[in-house]
Amino acid sequence: MIGYALKRISTAIPVLFGVVVAVFLLPRVVGGDPCRSVLGPRATAASCQQFAEANGLDQPVLQQFLTYIGNIFRGDFGESIKFSRPVMEVLFERLPLTAELALSALLLAIAVGIPLGVAAARWHNSPVDVATMAFANVGVSMPIFWLGLMLSYLFAVVLGDTWLALPPTGRFSAGLSPQPFYEVWGWTITDTSVGGGLLRFMSRFAIFNTVVSGQWTELKDALQHLVLPTVALSTIPMAVIARMTRSSLLDVLGQDYVRTAAAKGARQPRVIRRHALRNALLPVVTIIGLQLGALLGGAVLTETIFSLAGIGTALFDAIDTRDFPIVQGFTLFIASTYVVVNLLVDLSYGYLDPRVRLQ
Repeated sequence: MIGYALKRISTAIPVLFGVVVAVFLLPRVVGGDPCRSVLGPRATAASCQQFAEANGLDQPVLQQFLTYIGNIFRGDFGESIKFSRPVMEVLFERLPLTAELALSALLLAIAVGIPLGVAAARWHNSPVDVATMAFANVGVSMPIFWLGLMLSYLFAVVLGDTWLALPPTGRFSAGLSPQPFYEVWGWTITDTSVGGGLLRFMSRFAIFNTVVSGQWTELKDALQHLVLPTVALSTIPMAVIARMTRSSLLDVLGQDYVRTAAAKGARQPRVIRRHALRNALLPVVTIIGLQLGALLGGAVLTETIFSLAGIGTALFDAIDTRDFPIVQGFTLFIASTYVVVNLLVDLSYGYLDPRVRLQ
């Protein structure tokens, strides 16, 4: 198992280097003038020259790349041109909301997608199968931006005066702001406090913060604001997981050992649960890993539609203003997360299928 893990890790290193190269070059290939995006279209040539020197944009591209690589190894992703703050500081400020949204959407997609796929495979070619696949086809065909707008209109406008009404934008209602849990507990955090940065980071996870500090009104409000973006973001991965579960389980149900278990008198639910489902989950796990990366990318649209101050909206604004450090840092984080998740998926194969460990 250790040799298998080292082999997979070694293949991830060149992928990460390729990601770094692509992340550095793409914003420059797209073009645009960061100076006039930040200082305005009437910025003078002298002010743009000073702007370029201050942000290292006057250097040759190769020199900028070598400097960028050196800074990455030191954990320095530069300073945002727009915010005049370190990129990592902006990232850790925005990450909790995006992580909550992506994980909520993934859990919803798994919780609904796998049972739907199992039901479709169990009652193959029945009305249940047809209805499930129709739902999956509709779900995978709906763009996030359209579905998000329709959900907002339905639950905020059409059902706005009923108990089914849900807030269409923001993370909390106006005037409602939960206290950080460490303040509720009476802890004093300063810039020099040991672990102070970690505590501030954890307090930005709205659900975690409100649960551990007992702020139940704020928790209810946070959950209500999370429902619509979670549903909008989870629809496509939910449909993909359902289709893959059905296809994989149908293949496994046709294997000899499954038919043997059924011939011995085992009931079909037990055959599926004990004999078929675990082997059928290998391709499903792969799809789930891929969908997590897709959810981080989809968060750009979802956060923009629902006015959520996460990584997606910051990245969208940074692309618009040609804020290279933010674009590079955030894109590198998303891509690296994608690579790490896929590495973990590969390693999970060794647990799910003992044959993999022998390779």
